[in-house]
Amino acid sequence: MSDTSPARIMSQREFVAFVAALMAVNALGVDLMLPALADIGHRLAIATANQRQWIITIYMLGFGSGQLVYGPLADRYGRRPILLISLLGFVGASVFAGGSQTFAALLGARFLQGLMSASTRVLAVAIVRDRFSGRQMARTLSVAQMIFFLVPILAPSIGQVLLAFGPWRFIFYALAAFAAFVLSWTFFRLGESLSVERRSPLSLASLGQAYRLTLTNRYSAGYAVAASMTFGAIIAFVSSAQQIFVEEFHAGTRFTILFAICAFSMGCAAFANSRLVERLGTRLISQSALLGLIALSVLHIGVIAAGFETLLTYMVFQALSMTCIGLCGSNFGAMAMEPVGHIAGTASSIQGFITSVGAVIVGSLIGQSYNGTTYPLAIGYLAIGLVVLAIVYWVEGGRLFHAHHAR
Repeated sequence: MSDTSPARIMSQREFVAFVAALMAVNALGVDLMLPALADIGHRLAIATANQRQWIITIYMLGFGSGQLVYGPLADRYGRRPILLISLLGFVGASVFAGGSQTFAALLGARFLQGLMSASTRVLAVAIVRDRFSGRQMARTLSVAQMIFFLVPILAPSIGQVLLAFGPWRFIFYALAAFAAFVLSWTFFRLGESLSVERRSPLSLASLGQAYRLTLTNRYSAGYAVAASMTFGAIIAFVSSAQQIFVEEFHAGTRFTILFAICAFSMGCAAFANSRLVERLGTRLISQSALLGLIALSVLHIGVIAAGFETLLTYMVFQALSMTCIGLCGSNFGAMAMEPVGHIAGTASSIQGFITSVGAVIVGSLIGQSYNGTTYPLAIGYLAIGLVVLAIVYWVEGGRLFHAHHAR
């Protein structure tokens, strides 16, 4: 039986807020230290600016790798105990990161942080899927992501405030404190959403079957790969944002505000999606946004090539591109999960691994190509748009804007 204790039955509003807070653990893990990257690089003697990007990407690598573990464990033992253990591990890893004395130790702590926070992605999706499906699931995730996207807007500014009162290590201790808060919320308020009779045995045979179902279903695998590409665009932006704003456009302390504007555009996209997806459908919205991303990238490349790129033009194109990416993300995730809802935990793990590790590869390739201009980012966005369009075209059997149920 699932946990139906009155103390652990969340209202719809509290449930959405909880899912958003769970997602925010990972978002803060990525964005909170962005203002501190230069200081970390100086204090830990990091040789080049591009090497500082590994503080972000190594975290995402751990985040992606860990997702293979949590789904099967959650399908066997339930969502709640796995979430409690991993959140406790994140608290410990954050304290360890705050005490790091070398770049290697910091990267090890960051990988461990990502490994622990992987549960937040897997279990957030699985818990939502336990309660909802289809367009209702997409709407719930969109509402949660709308709240969640406030985190990237505020995180760099919060990090900047923390730096005003102490060294960069304070940022990691703040991460530990927030994770401890979510841990307490989970312990006191989250009921178990997976009843005992619905749990899957933890065996090689059951895992093999779940992997086969997830990876051989065209919609599940295809949309997971598509999501990894669009997520890669976000990682490329986040990992190079401090260099672009501060070093190329000399924005200085305005960096946090400019970064927030771009992140806010994704929040607006999530809000719009939550209002429109049940009426228009996941395919119409995501595929229209994908074509918009391609068109914007072509125009942006033209502006850069003509020598007209300024901070203003970059902000306009970046914000509009992030809007398109935001309209793709939750819809791709919902469509990937729809045909494998009966194995939501394991499927979420596999899809999350594909999405996160694929995004790290894509984002790192673009981020490490940074050459003091926005050209590599614009070219990267165009390449992502074209590849994802080809994937979607294949998944949908050559038919775009066609509403139907994945089988």
